[in-house]
Order: sequence, then C-alpha cells, then structure tokens
Amino acid sequence: MSPQQSIAHFRIVSKLGEGGMGEVWRATDTKLGRDVAIKVLPEAFAQDSDRMARFEREAQVLASLNHPNIATIHGVEDRAIILELVEGPTLAERIALGPTPLDEALPIARQIAEALEYAHEKGIIHRDLKPANVKITPEGRVKVLDFGLAKAMASEASGTGRPESSPTLTMRATVAGVILGTAAYMSPEQARGQEADKRADIWSFGVLVYEMLTGRKLFAGPTVSDTLAAVLKTEVDLAAVPAQLRPTVERCLRKDPRRRWRDIGDVRVALEEGVPVVQATETRSSRLRWVLSAALALALGGFIAVAAIHFREAQPEPTALRFQIPVPAGTSAGSQFLALSPDGRKLAFRGPDPSAKTSRPMLWVRSLDSLETRALRIRSIIAGRRTAVSWRFRTWAAR
Repeated sequence: MSPQQSIAHFRIVSKLGEGGMGEVWRATDTKLGRDVAIKVLPEAFAQDSDRMARFEREAQVLASLNHPNIATIHGVEDRAIILELVEGPTLAERIALGPTPLDEALPIARQIAEALEYAHEKGIIHRDLKPANVKITPEGRVKVLDFGLAKAMASEASGTGRPESSPTLTMRATVAGVILGTAAYMSPEQARGQEADKRADIWSFGVLVYEMLTGRKLFAGPTVSDTLAAVLKTEVDLAAVPAQLRPTVERCLRKDPRRRWRDIGDVRVALEEGVPVVQATETRSSRLRWVLSAALALALGGFIAVAAIHFREAQPEPTALRFQIPVPAGTSAGSQFLALSPDGRKLAFRGPDPSAKTSRPMLWVRSLDSLETRALRIRSIIAGRRTAVSWRFRTWAAR
C-alpha cells in the first residue's frame, strides 16, 4: 500500500501507523468528500484464516458500537475497515510530555470509562486498552480506538487456560513476531493466557490512569517476557499517584480480578463523586477566582485613574476676587495698616477717631459679610487682652 493507491472509492493519502492488526492509512472518500482512516490487513496475513476471522470480528464489533467516545466504523471494503478519522494527539503522545494535571486527567479518565462502560453493557470488552489507542480531539473529546482485539463476552467462553486462547499468543511468532495486545497494559489473567472478562479492561484502565498522572510507565522491561513477568509479580507502588485518587487506582490494579472493581461504571462513579472530582473543581474554581480578582483589580485601578483625571479636569480654574470696602466717613485707610483676621472673616485697619479732638489712633473692624464698620478704641483693645480678644493690636501698632 502506498499513497495515491485506492481501495474502492477511497484514495490513500498517507500512513498513520501500524500494529498487530495491520496498517492504518489516511484516505479520502471521493464519493462523500471526507477524510477517513482505513485499517488494512497486510497481504502477508491475508491467507491466515485466524487473523482474517479476527479482522472480520473487529468490523462487526465496531459496527455495533455507537458512542461519542468510541471511533465510528463507516464500512468494510475487501480486507480494509473504513473508520472515522480522529484528529488530535494520542494519549501516549500527551503522556510523553510529562504528568497530566489532575484537573486535566480526570475528564479524560471519565470519558474513557464512559466508552468502556457502554461497550461492556453491549457485551464487548476491548482487551487492548492503552494510551496509543486513545485520542484527544482539539475540542477535548476523547475517542477510544481499535476494538480489534475485543470479543463478545457471551461468546468464546470455551478454551479457558488453553494456549491458543491467550491474547498474548503470537501468530507465527518466528515469522511475524506480533503480540496481540500490548504487554505493559495486559491484566495478569491475560498474561497467564486465561480467559479475560471486563475486569481485564479495568486493569488496563488503572495502568493508563497511573501513567497519565505520573508521566511514566508502570510496567516496563527490556523484553516482552520481562514486562509480562513484572505484570505478574511486581507489587504496584502508587506513591506517585495523588493521595485522594490512590484508592480508586489501587482497586483497579489488584492482581486477583475477584478483588478488583467489578464494573467500570463503579470506577466512573468514584471519579465523578469522589474527593478527586471535588478537588479538581476547587482547583478550577480557585483559578477562576484568581482571574476574576485580577481582572477586578485592573478594572478598579483603571476606574480610579480615569476618575482622577476627570476630577482634575473638572475643577474650575482659581479666579481672583476683587472688591472695594469703603472706610467710614472722616477716616482714611491710605497708607495705614490693613490686616485680615486669621479666620479670614474680618478686616481691620488703623485710623484716627474722627470725633476725637486728638489724633489718638483707633482700630476699625469690619466683618466681610456685613456692610457695617465699627470702631474699637485703644482702651477697649487693651481691656480685650483680658477677655481673650484675638486681635493683636499691639503687633499692628508696632508696625
């Protein structure tokens, strides 16, 4: 298979990947004018009746699933399955960037759980759940891919413990070297070649959540055998998992399936109603409160600045007040002393007493809110010192 080749009315564009069940190509549906993904069984396996049977079963399984978190099948052409093309990175690519924050990991985990719950209710188990089989669209929707190793739980009940029923069995291993499933995500019962039920998916889900939260592999080895041995014998250390989520993940990863969660729906409920969900909500709420507080502070600062500028512009320019105060008849302020009281309410000046025969000076006082000027004789001023009169005539007289 190569670009520009065609399968029926689907024109091949580019290769997207490959796995145990064949190659995956991006193609264009020339009839409907849309892009699709095409999974093609390699020519080398076309004559393998067992592999062809699994291939046909994948098409039937996918055709029976209709869920927003499961990639849709559009049809089958010869030895190719026409699938929904899901844009966006795989969860494996996201994990490669480092640990996923809890408030980002929980929505992803819940959507995967919803997809598995739906499939399990339809009597179908995935048996190959891993980060590479989960995609995240640019809108944040999770799509579970590749139910190629799934089986109907009501069928294939025979053969428990037989080597040929093991999902880890290699098909013509010396030639193809392809393991069905991925060792690091297989449940202990799958690794032993025992019959796998929906609790095997719950184990794989626990491994996937662990890797998403920590950014590292839970089980790894230099060879497939070493990895399977780790799955069977290594005690799981969940110290790196957030404490509030640890009990949920721990119960997913119990080696004895009888002690594991019995239904993925129970896991979903634990994720939706447990402490982790509350904490994630509080984290988002705290972040929102911080953003709102910062925005409010900026808005308030801007309002104060604008108000200050407006207030300064609104203030009237100071104006000079000019007025005349006539002195009493027979007196003349002239070059005589003139002073304003400390409170700015009265005006005083010194002048002669027009009724006196001598030129003894006297003090004239006028309130600025009155038209009357009254005289304070010198003796009244001297006496006023004893009554706390605020006028300091002696100071004025000295001038």
